[in-house]
Amino acid sequence: MKIAIINGPNLNLLGKREPGIYGNQSFDQYFSELQSKFPEVELSYFQSNVEGKLINELQKLGFDYQGIVLNPGGYTHTSVAIGDAIAAIKTPVVEVHISNVHAREDFRKLSHVSAKAAGSIIGLGLKGYELAVSWLIDQQ
Repeated sequence: MKIAIINGPNLNLLGKREPGIYGNQSFDQYFSELQSKFPEVELSYFQSNVEGKLINELQKLGFDYQGIVLNPGGYTHTSVAIGDAIAAIKTPVVEVHISNVHAREDFRKLSHVSAKAAGSIIGLGLKGYELAVSWLIDQQ
């Protein structure tokens, strides 16, 4: 089983960026932990700060992988194109946000991704990625 994790803008700064919101652990460190928790799954990881590269990755993996975990970062609230890319592929996508976006600024309450995703996990920290992977495994 192949599951991809795709992270959007500024998530390359996890562990450094606003640790009160996002914690002190880098995503690379966390990804190693995920690989250990799910040895039966071929996990891949991609991060970009560029909207078009995220769309390209969704399209590239969206017909061959069994699941995608997507944290589109700030593009959640602005990118109709990422929502459209999710709708165009057959692979189920689980939207994940580390922070509770509904408890933050008003503009973060709008998601162009949620309606196209199979589900959303919001505000549970990095644990949200593990929960998303577990859910995708259970769907097979």
